[in-house]
Amino acid sequence: MSETLPASPANEVLRLEQVRKAFNIGTPLETEVLHGIDLRLNRGELAALIGPSGSGKSTLLNLIGLLDTPSSGELYVLGQATRDSDDEARTHLRNQAIGFVFQFHHLISAFSVLENVLMPLMIRHGKPSHADIDLARGLLDEVGLAQFADKKPTQISGGQQQRVAIARALVTRPPLLLADEPTGNLDTRTAQSVFELFHRINAQFGCAILVVTHDPRLAADCGRTIQLVDGHIVSDAANPPSR
Repeated sequence: MSETLPASPANEVLRLEQVRKAFNIGTPLETEVLHGIDLRLNRGELAALIGPSGSGKSTLLNLIGLLDTPSSGELYVLGQATRDSDDEARTHLRNQAIGFVFQFHHLISAFSVLENVLMPLMIRHGKPSHADIDLARGLLDEVGLAQFADKKPTQISGGQQQRVAIARALVTRPPLLLADEPTGNLDTRTAQSVFELFHRINAQFGCAILVVTHDPRLAADCGRTIQLVDGHIVSDAANPPSR
């Protein structure tokens, strides 16, 4: 795994300062889910976010992914404050800076594996260039699926589909990769192989990776584990080297 770079404004990808999130604000049902979250993530870090159901992990990930906004506090992506940004600005920053991998891969069955990887670039600027196609093929090679480029997603296994989703998330070369229970539907061996892929990506591309997982063994395989309980970060520590 790549060595974590020292904290500095140049290396910082993500910073949360006293971030709170409440729902039903101003009504009798108002509920605060996140309570003053402070968090930093640097380039080259591979961190696990763990916590029981209902601890606020999904809410926190939605904020970090710029899919929602904090009720108070500030969230910075690549040094840019985001809380007061309009939807257009947040969408632009999200598309430029963040890749997403979900528990369900959401591949489009009508398109080939290669076309699925290219999809973020096609959405961004239409017909892919030769350079785009070369990049996508290179990423498929990195995840061990170059020979399946012309197959449809339904013609490959679940673990292979998740690897396609990882390649798709990387095609825009985002400095931050968010993975929400990416191994939740995979067997133990395939889940471990996906985490090995995260390690390789982390080392090769130097992007920061934040993985939400319920599996303590996989969390321990990350360089750092952040534990969220009842909307509070109760621990945030480096894990002993495992490789």
